[in-house]
Amino acid sequence: MPEPKASPRAGSEIWFNATAFNDRFFTYAFQQRLGAAIDWFWVFGAKYRADIFQRWGGIPDPDCCVPGDPNCPAKSLDETYGFQWCPGDGQLLQFVGKLGYKDPACDLKDSASAAANQAQNACDLHFGTSTGVLGLRKFPNPRFNAEKWKALNGSLGSWDCFRGKGDAEGKCNGKAAAKHFFDGAVEPPFRIGMACGACHIGYKPDNPPADPDKPAWDNIDGLVGNQYSRISNLLGSGFTPHDLEWQLIARARPGIVDTSALPMDFVSNPGTMNAIINFARRPLHEHNILKWRKAASCEANSAPDACWCEPGKQGKCWQRGTQKELVQNILKGGEDSIGLREAIQRVYFNIGSCSEQCWLNHLPDVRAADPGQRNYGQSPFGVGQCRRDCAAFRAIEDRLPDLEAVFMTARPSDLWTARGITREQLEAQLDQEFFPGAVKRGREVFARQCASCHSSQPEPHDTADFHATDPNDPTLRLDWLGNDEVHPASEIGTFAGRSLHSNHMPSRVWEEYAALDLRERAPDPGRKEVMKGAGRGYYRNISLLSTWAHAPFMHNNAIGPEICGQTTVNEQGDLDFNENLYVTKDGTPLDGAPACRAFDASAEGRYRLYVDSMRDMLNPAKRIPKMHLLSHDVIIPVVPKIEDSKLAQALGVSLSIKFPKGKPALDVGSLRFKDLIQDMVLVLRGEQKFTAKYQALLDQGQRDELQAGLKRMHLELLKAAGKDYFEVNDEARAFIQKFYSTTLERVENNGHRFGESLSDQDKDALIAFVATL
Repeated sequence: MPEPKASPRAGSEIWFNATAFNDRFFTYAFQQRLGAAIDWFWVFGAKYRADIFQRWGGIPDPDCCVPGDPNCPAKSLDETYGFQWCPGDGQLLQFVGKLGYKDPACDLKDSASAAANQAQNACDLHFGTSTGVLGLRKFPNPRFNAEKWKALNGSLGSWDCFRGKGDAEGKCNGKAAAKHFFDGAVEPPFRIGMACGACHIGYKPDNPPADPDKPAWDNIDGLVGNQYSRISNLLGSGFTPHDLEWQLIARARPGIVDTSALPMDFVSNPGTMNAIINFARRPLHEHNILKWRKAASCEANSAPDACWCEPGKQGKCWQRGTQKELVQNILKGGEDSIGLREAIQRVYFNIGSCSEQCWLNHLPDVRAADPGQRNYGQSPFGVGQCRRDCAAFRAIEDRLPDLEAVFMTARPSDLWTARGITREQLEAQLDQEFFPGAVKRGREVFARQCASCHSSQPEPHDTADFHATDPNDPTLRLDWLGNDEVHPASEIGTFAGRSLHSNHMPSRVWEEYAALDLRERAPDPGRKEVMKGAGRGYYRNISLLSTWAHAPFMHNNAIGPEICGQTTVNEQGDLDFNENLYVTKDGTPLDGAPACRAFDASAEGRYRLYVDSMRDMLNPAKRIPKMHLLSHDVIIPVVPKIEDSKLAQALGVSLSIKFPKGKPALDVGSLRFKDLIQDMVLVLRGEQKFTAKYQALLDQGQRDELQAGLKRMHLELLKAAGKDYFEVNDEARAFIQKFYSTTLERVENNGHRFGESLSDQDKDALIAFVATL
């Protein structure tokens, strides 16, 4: 029996606006549980409106305005507590510091599908109002105290003293300036939440705004992906680069985010915000899947972790079991492999929904170095438990058909449409730009060189029509231009960090979102890391639809020119996100490095970036290595100076480790420092547990080398007793990285050499043809 009709309109509203109560996570748990801080005013302050796109890569909300501007309902910054005024604020601002706010989600017009699902109250979607940046939402904070705020900052519209912004003498409002992000005595006027659209809403490649700082709704696409977004930098905006959390959470180039930075796995693995395009034709793959499925009823006395019916909802039951299904491979390595709807919902948990009910207790404490400490490591998120205990879970789950429906509306962005011409006219332009017959020749090269990975049509590809559309829907391309099959990362050769992320492994937080056969994949034989099994080490063959609009390339945007925004408002102490990532062969900063390319969302700007990125990809020998280097010394107090610290007693010394400026940032971002400390204790207390831990991972010679190195390092620590820290020298660095780095690669733009042997003319031809796809 077919499902009742879902609504792309309702799905779009949810995608753009629903936070599912993660405002509590970002207001309280993010600071308290993860030790991270966000400077929200730096992002949303009305005076920074011109920098939303340029500094943060955010998409400005066309409906918001700066108080005091003509036709803006708010006349002063005090009325909006320093933020822009946005639709719905007339109601919301009345409840700052009060209870009783009625959320706009309560008025959502549900679809027939949601009604048939006996959907959870729409209020639990929790929309709030816009912050001025699409996908980021604000809510009135009932704990806000206006008098305390004015006493600290001088006025309701200022956040300066809360943010620690002092004058030339380091004072704010007559007192020493200090950040209050962790100060529970002074709460801000708003709680900030994040919708899934925050990373995926972008400018339409075929209809971009004339001014990216002043878009209209016609210029905005909710699914295209935002290749300019600096969401990682935003999440660490309250820190400095000296902090461990900055290195783990906030270090990333535009358009990528480390989605396991919050359920921390100590694998630096940022990846692009996926462009959601043509999903109706995305290939399906058979997997053996253990998951919850709808059921009409449960047997009497069923255990709640096997079958559960929602109280008061007749016939609304769920049963957990194993079946083989055809599903899409989601994420860069196909890790989300139990179904599209489940993959969509997991994103909500990954950004803090239901955090207090069913997420936080599964996340590791970054600084917990003793295995006996609470939250030393991860544990699996329980889908069944979360469904039972979190209303926001059910509010999203009951409307997943609507979200899926809006996904199915996404179509490719064609370069000929962006230029206002026909495909034939575009091909003529490309032939003129490159050489006569370039597009035709490029099609032959693509069929021979690329289509085995980047076509969803069966071989042979000699006569395949890569532009074919559905006869019943001329906007729907038949070829997804990727087969979504997975290959070892070493075979592809690109930076492997993303492929090695471990959150979908057994015993880890997203275990229930991985198909059973995913973890059975053999370890990549080309990997030298100690930890590399349980299905890790693979990348899937991605789609090349609309490639002209999505440069730079690869999962980390590292192949092609670096891109950056041009900010207009700067303050003392501002972080500079536009790092020079080009290095010499020795890994030192390159003098005279190419300048970053200014953000350019225009069709021609995207096309020029595409051409230059393709040339970079097809000519790997000419690439200049790229590597994030530590811009500051980073000191990690992994064993605190506490008298009753069991670790300090076991080691005979307290321990802080200094990673010096100029070394690869991945030395810190991908360091298993918890295992390093634990193993040092195991070696000192006896070899049996140490041997048992590494029996299946290392051979005898490797175990001997590791054990000797740990003993040698412990002696060095004892020699350094009384000093502020142990500085990692080159010898210690080599040892630590060999055995305790989750990814050994450091150069970020290596690999994908598949077109290297083509002639220069064939490379030009391929660039021309792919621009038409």
